[in-house]
Parts: sequence; C-alpha cells; structure tokens
Amino acid sequence: MRDWSRDNLLKLSEMSSTTPRNINAIWPRIFPFLRWWPQVDRHTLKDDLIAGLTVALVAIPQSLAYAQLSGVPAYYGLYAALLPVVIGALFGSSLLLSTGPVAMTSLLTAASIMPLATYGTEQFYSYVILMALLSGLFQIGLGLARMGVLLNFLSYPVLRGFINAAAIIIGLSQLPAMVGLSLKNSQHFLTDILHVIENIDAMHFESLVLGLGSLTLMALLKKFSPKFPGVLIVVALTTFISYTIDFEALGGRIVGAIPQGLPGISIPPVDWKASIHMLPTAFVIALISFMEAMSSCKIIAIKTRTQWDENQELIGQGLAKVAAAFSHAMPVSGSFSRSALNLAAGAKTGMSSVFSALAVLLTLLFFTPLLHHLPKPVLAAIIMMAVISLINFKTIKEAWVVSKQDGAAAIITFVATLAFAPNIQNGILTGIILSLTLFLFRTMKPHIVLLGLDKDGALRSAERFNLPRLHPQVTAIRFDGQLYFANVSYFEESVLYLVSHDPDLKYILVVANGINGLDASGVEMLRNLIDRLSQNKITLVFCSIKGTVTDVMQRTGLLDMIGPENIFHSEKAALEDIGQRLGREHADQRVAP
Repeated sequence: MRDWSRDNLLKLSEMSSTTPRNINAIWPRIFPFLRWWPQVDRHTLKDDLIAGLTVALVAIPQSLAYAQLSGVPAYYGLYAALLPVVIGALFGSSLLLSTGPVAMTSLLTAASIMPLATYGTEQFYSYVILMALLSGLFQIGLGLARMGVLLNFLSYPVLRGFINAAAIIIGLSQLPAMVGLSLKNSQHFLTDILHVIENIDAMHFESLVLGLGSLTLMALLKKFSPKFPGVLIVVALTTFISYTIDFEALGGRIVGAIPQGLPGISIPPVDWKASIHMLPTAFVIALISFMEAMSSCKIIAIKTRTQWDENQELIGQGLAKVAAAFSHAMPVSGSFSRSALNLAAGAKTGMSSVFSALAVLLTLLFFTPLLHHLPKPVLAAIIMMAVISLINFKTIKEAWVVSKQDGAAAIITFVATLAFAPNIQNGILTGIILSLTLFLFRTMKPHIVLLGLDKDGALRSAERFNLPRLHPQVTAIRFDGQLYFANVSYFEESVLYLVSHDPDLKYILVVANGINGLDASGVEMLRNLIDRLSQNKITLVFCSIKGTVTDVMQRTGLLDMIGPENIFHSEKAALEDIGQRLGREHADQRVAP
C-alpha cells in the first residue's frame, strides 16, 4: 500500500534537484543578503531610502525610551539601533524585518538583571550587555541546530496571555517616570505600583503634564494623522518646551548628555557566575523575542509573497544580539511596529534597514546635543503608547470559546505573569510547562469514535448520527491521534472495554486513517492485544492505514502478526470481507452435526 503524500513529496524532491545550482549555492546560505542584493538598483534604493528614514524617525525616540525600560542610559538604545540593525538585515531571511530595541525584550532584560545587580549601577549595565550576548548565542545555536520547531512549544493562547500581562506591566512600570517619582524597585512589581499610589501626593506636576500631554498628542496624531511621524513630532515639541521652561531646573528628569560619536567595539565582559544564573532567562528572552520577530516575518511574507526561513532568522537575530553585546548595547529583536511601518513605507530590500542605521549614525555623530533636554516622562509616554496596542483580551475570550483548556492556559499564564512580575520570565515558563502538560493530557486520551453504518453505506459516528451498531458480532472504531507511549494503554483499555461488554463480539474493525504515527510502545501493545484477543477468538481488523504506520508495522513484523487477510485499503472492502466470513461461519455452523 503506497502513501499518496509520500509519493508526491518524492516527486517534489526530484523536481527540486533539477533547479539551478546557484539557488542552492553555499555563499547565499552563509551570507543571506546575497539573495536580495541583486535586486538592488536605483529604483529600489530610492524606495528603501524613504522607508529607512521613515523608520528611523520612529526608531530613534523609541530606542531612547526602551533603553529607559531596560534600566540603562539612553544612548544604549541608540547603540542598539545601529550595528545590530544592519547585522539583522544582512543575515536574517526576511527582507523587511526591522531589528532593534523593543519593549518586551527590554522589560525581560531589566527584570532578569534586577536580582543580580543594583539598578542603575555599572554592574547592572554590564549584565545587560552580557544578557545580549547569552540570548544571542542561544538563538544562533537553535538556528544552526535547525530547532525553530521549538517555537511550537509555546501555544498561541499562552503567548497571548503572557503578552497581555507583560503589556500591562510595561505600561504600569512607567508610572514613576510619568509622575516624576523616583522610587526604589523591589522584587515585587505590584508592591512598587502600590508605593507609587501611596506617594502620589509627592508627584512632580510638570512631569505629569508633559507625560499625559505627550500621550494624548500621540494618540490624536495616530488617529487623525497616521501618516505623520507622531512620536518624532512629540519628541521635538516637548524637547523644545523642556529647553524653554528649563524643565530640569524645575525638578524634572531629562535624558541629559548623550556621548557623541560611535560606540566602541570590544569583547563584552563575561562574569561566569552571573552567566549561570542568567542562562534560563537568556533562553526565555531568546524565545520570546524571536516570537515577536516571527510574527512580523509571517505578515511580511504574506504581504510581499516572499519566503522566509525561521532557522536562518534565528541565526540573524542571534547575530544581531551578539553585535549589540560587542557594541555595548542592550538585547534587540525584530520590531512588529517598525517592521509594519517599513512595509507600509514602501521598502523593497534590506537596504531600508541599512539606511535606518545610517540615520542613527548621523544622529550619534551630530545631533545628540539636541536630545539633551528630552524629558523622561515623554519617554515613558512613548513606551505606554507602544504597548497599548498589545493589550487584547478578546484573544483570551476566543481561546476560551474554542477550548476551555486553551482559555484556562491563557488565563493562568496571564495571572502568573502578573504575580511573578517583575520576573515575568517565570510567567512565560509557567505557560510553556502548562502548554506541554495540556498537550500530553490531550494526547493521552485522544478521541475514540464508535462507528455505525449510515444509509449511504459509510461508517460514521454512531453517537453523533444516532446510528445502530454494525452487527451483533462486529464493532468498528476510529482512533484519532498518534498511537504512542502516552496513550497506548488508553487504546488497549478501550478495546478491552468493548470486549468485556459484548460477549458475542468476534470482529473489531479499526479504521486507522486517524492514526498518523506508531512508536515502539504502540507496536508492543498491538502485539499483546492481538494475542489476547485471538485467545478469545476475536479478530482485530484494520483498514485505511497510513503509509508511515504501515512502514513501521512492516519493519517490526507486526504486519505479519496481524495477517494480510486482516488489512484492507478501504472501509467498504473490510466490511464486505467481514460479512463474507460471518456468512461462511454461519453456514458451517448449520452444516455441522
């Protein structure tokens, strides 16, 4: 019995072997940008230049804000928007993915470092750089090992539960900066928020005005003039106001002096003891930051009708993080908002990211003095504005409608992330463990359907369609799932239950089109089951077995034990043969003395 899908895959592989050799050449695999570089001409350069500058106008103020979220000086954000952006574009697989500082990765970074170093110290900054290195190495390793499939361990409901909680935490974490309070961070985020509320009478009024005013103006510009660079307009306006009223002299907090010039390139400081403590969080950052990048890559691929490789993108994003570490910057990732802007602005190739980085370079060389008076409450407003769109409780409700288990997973992850804050990495780890547990739970007891014969002669669910049993001596079942170590006992118990409740049973037909896999435990269980049933003069018959399962049965000798006379291509053939056997047995009984 041949498997249609396997045959077609073989044909496709034969077709692919006839493709031009330059497509599978080694150099484009090592240097992915060689695949899109031939597309670059004066027309695409013009489009990429416009898109790159457009993205830079948003990336520069956002980078300053996300540096604040990471707990590092503002210029770390500009450094992260320079070399890592170029590396991500050159070595990733998605043409238009915009790499750089992002809110989720920044929060995870700060939360993971806080237990290891005092907030705002040089040691804290060095650990942030180290985190960029470790999380980048994780991504490179996963990409080289072709382990992009690991991302499937994080289910969509769990991811949405985490993102909703993280977005709330990010927004609330900016309250102190928004109201001009300087409070010491503790190991309990909700306690910190309570302290802000308790000390609200000590807030800085001018900071609150600038923060709320900036947030309101950005929201209005986004709604009524979405094509305008609202973030840049707000930054320019509030910086001018801050300079005019001498906001710093009034007690307000500003960005302050930003070192002019390029970041130094050097090997990041490695603290082996701290590295051991940071490894679990580094893995979480590698996973979560790539999930954000992956969502952008999928949208870009659909809208541009281009392909992308998740393993190559893992390598590209990993190299970007390593580049951030070597250039004294914070961890980076693919930005959903800036990638969407890059696409909308008409970018054609990865050169748009190169132009964006050049704009940041010019800012570092010539324009950093203009950012000196930028108020920190405005940066807090930028962060809040960026994460508002991430909050979407409708997705959790939809997950609950689809499956109570999925809905519960989303809610538990949401609550756990809030409870563990600021160590939100524990929230997502809770979600991952929950996803795996629910997966095992579902596969341990897959759907087993008792079948009946409808008026058209087809086998269908007896319960759903209210069908009578096939025959007093015949039962048919369908097993929907892989037959492997976690559920073999459930399959065996279900069959034996049918036998124990039907003393006249002689044939059990297993419609196997739902069995898409068979492991060693499944083979051993079937051997024992066939042997036990034969002792009770009951025959196990199979039909519609998939090719992959047939191969395993053949290699292990199980096919011979079942017997070729008990294996059929279709339900109809199996039922006809069983009917003939029953007829012969009945005739033999009548002839017997």
